[in-house]
Amino acid sequence: MALPKIGNLAPAFTLNNQNGEAVSLKDFKGKQNVVLYFYPKASTPGCTVQACGMRDSLAELAQYDTVVLGVSPDKEPALQKFIAKQGLTFDLLSDPEHQIAEKYGVWGLKQFAGKEFMGLIRTTFIIDKEGRLRAIPEKFTTKNHDQVILSWVREHFGS
Repeated sequence: MALPKIGNLAPAFTLNNQNGEAVSLKDFKGKQNVVLYFYPKASTPGCTVQACGMRDSLAELAQYDTVVLGVSPDKEPALQKFIAKQGLTFDLLSDPEHQIAEKYGVWGLKQFAGKEFMGLIRTTFIIDKEGRLRAIPEKFTTKNHDQVILSWVREHFGS
């Protein structure tokens, strides 16, 4: 499955957040840009570093009318624990059937410890207020993810 094309409308989605409330891409249309990042599993070391970086960048992202949504296959109780433990202040969305991950082309074959398996491929999409996909940053680590996203947002959404 291929990633959506930059410049096209981002695939629509509605998923439950950590509190069981429905969150849709259309909720932000005309109001806010969206950083939609897919991560494999709540409370694992890399995902924790990545989420805490995004948490620490929220105030600056907000200056550019930009919100952050994290998506993983975790169920709501795991997301609630992750948020509580790390003091996260943005919505985490539950995609246990990986339907949205598949729509975005980020569910695929992975390798770890010499084994191959299907899983979520860590990927970030930057979507503008009109719902168009503006960027899919590729060069980042879990440690510098927030800085890569912030610089892109500053450069493209700053006026």
